[in-house]
Amino acid sequence: MSEVVSLPKIGDPAPDFIAVTTQSNAMKFSEWQGDDWVILFSHPADFTPVCTTELADFARRYDEFRGIGTKLIGVSVDSVHSHLAWIQNMKEKLGVEIPYPLIADSDMRVAHQYGMIHPGASSTATVRAVFVIDSKRTIRAIIYYPMNAGRNIEEVMRIVTALQTADTNACATPANWRPGEKVVAPPPKTMAEVAERLSHKDYDIKDFYLSLKELPKS
Repeated sequence: MSEVVSLPKIGDPAPDFIAVTTQSNAMKFSEWQGDDWVILFSHPADFTPVCTTELADFARRYDEFRGIGTKLIGVSVDSVHSHLAWIQNMKEKLGVEIPYPLIADSDMRVAHQYGMIHPGASSTATVRAVFVIDSKRTIRAIIYYPMNAGRNIEEVMRIVTALQTADTNACATPANWRPGEKVVAPPPKTMAEVAERLSHKDYDIKDFYLSLKELPKS
């Protein structure tokens, strides 16, 4: 019988842990996070081609993520020595320095806490998972990718920005939304609110339940 994997859910508290990383011998996740958002992402193995492209692109966009108050941290079941050698290899071969920590999860403790081991894919390697964790340490988004398809780093950036925008402005974001575009106003909940919505001159009203609005310019 296959092992039952416990998968964290959106809205759950992010599991805390202490781990060895490329930047600390005993990093406590919650303390390292502080008041920032976090992108916690896993990769199947060091020195693999698709993973190398992903880590390099996260590194190239590191300053952009920090600009929106978001930290990056990677994890796989490889040893810290393997991580360090891989980081050096990417610097030499790609000219990219990895500024964020990589967790050496050789005992799979973190991988199991976050449901990153999917026996149907592999019982010994983490799948490509992305966890978006907000500043209150709540899991806000989870994205899984198969082992043979690299993730879109632009989409990871977009979903963090969309969540932060929705939180700040009490709204939602439509399909394919990007910063600067109109957002979705919360739908009315009473007949009086429906009447008010249909007469609202500042909204792009498609119908009473779907209205778009501009956000104030910062």
